[in-house]
Amino acid sequence: MPDALDDAISSGRPFALLARDGETVEVLTGDVTDVALLADIPLHDASGTAREVLALVPYRQIVERGFACHDDEAPLRCLVIDTHERLARDAAIAALPDAPIPLDDAEFDITDADYADIVRTVIADEIGRGEGANFVIRRDYTASVDGDALTAGLTWFRALLEHERGAYWTFLVSTPGHLTVGASPEAHVSAQAGVVTMNPISGTFRHPAGGATAASLTEFLSSTKETEELFMVVDEELKMMSAVCSDGGRITGPHLKEMSRLTHTEYMLRGHSMMDPRDILRETMFAPTVTGSPMQNACTVIRRHEKTPRGYYSGVAALFTPAAGDTHDLDAPILIRTAYLEDGRLRVPVGATLVRHSDPDGEVGETHGKAAGVLGAIGAIARDEAAERAALDEDAPALPKASLADDPAVATLLAARNERLAPFWLNPQNTRADDDVALAP
Repeated sequence: MPDALDDAISSGRPFALLARDGETVEVLTGDVTDVALLADIPLHDASGTAREVLALVPYRQIVERGFACHDDEAPLRCLVIDTHERLARDAAIAALPDAPIPLDDAEFDITDADYADIVRTVIADEIGRGEGANFVIRRDYTASVDGDALTAGLTWFRALLEHERGAYWTFLVSTPGHLTVGASPEAHVSAQAGVVTMNPISGTFRHPAGGATAASLTEFLSSTKETEELFMVVDEELKMMSAVCSDGGRITGPHLKEMSRLTHTEYMLRGHSMMDPRDILRETMFAPTVTGSPMQNACTVIRRHEKTPRGYYSGVAALFTPAAGDTHDLDAPILIRTAYLEDGRLRVPVGATLVRHSDPDGEVGETHGKAAGVLGAIGAIARDEAAERAALDEDAPALPKASLADDPAVATLLAARNERLAPFWLNPQNTRADDDVALAP
């Protein structure tokens, strides 16, 4: 076993494993401190020395924006890092355990019938009365896990390294009494060298039997409904960008984000900010794709219709790394496609995005598919079994292939969406040559 990995596992100290580039695994070891507010994340020690910190930010931190939530007192947990090493991905895979981890008493916390009833209620009482265009309502798949929790987590992390491709972060975080393993497909916000980036994603094209074609995709891109859904999410995140960026930000796109079973449309938002990265994170909590829009209404709807707290689901994992000028860079993926193990109980939260025309039974099936996708990815259920059950795991990364965006008709329809955007958002909001380079797509 590589020394860095062996030291982290055998020391008994809190640690994290991150795979962000496809070639290496980062090994982060340190001490844990729980804080009340984002502003309390300890980016400097008592002597003023900048520290690297990995923070797990629970959904309950949304109260810092004045929005409603079930408060489960999930800790804002900070791993204050004192060693940060890298090893080859293949070496990490070879060193990690791979014996199957059996699950017992596996079930959803909400029955299919009850979840379908919640979907009907949200459509009729919330969307139907104009509270918003879409809301994400979750349920939890749970199971008992016997044996050593860390061994289970390392086994699941190995499975993700071996079989998941295209995730934004693949990660394991081991802290006292709590273990988190996941493969997030999506960044929430990043800040690097003063450039803030967000990635609004919406508009959902479900691939037909036999796969997506340029012809079927052009029909989707011509849909007014799908276009308006994307712009609603863009509008939410532009508000966030305007709060943290002095220039308001710049839009590039739209692009296609091709997943295993669906394709999203997305934009990239970039702008300059001198704000503390903790403040940037606060002002951008949380992604509309995992809550709904408009944001404040979505939080109220979630509070009203989800019967239990979310924990870390739809929160973020935020890595703060010291940078030049006594600043910190920020890299923060959304906590979805993630499993949590605490007190011998596995929890896999999954959500469905409800819109006016949602089919309750279809949304039930989507949650089953997403849960199976995560369980199959971590090897908690056999992949042959998971393949069929995960057919609706729409957020699974796609295998490399030729992009549909290369089709001329598709490219034309994508470009046409910008006709509805004010030129202010599409053009650079500065005149400095170096800034133009920094903001280039």
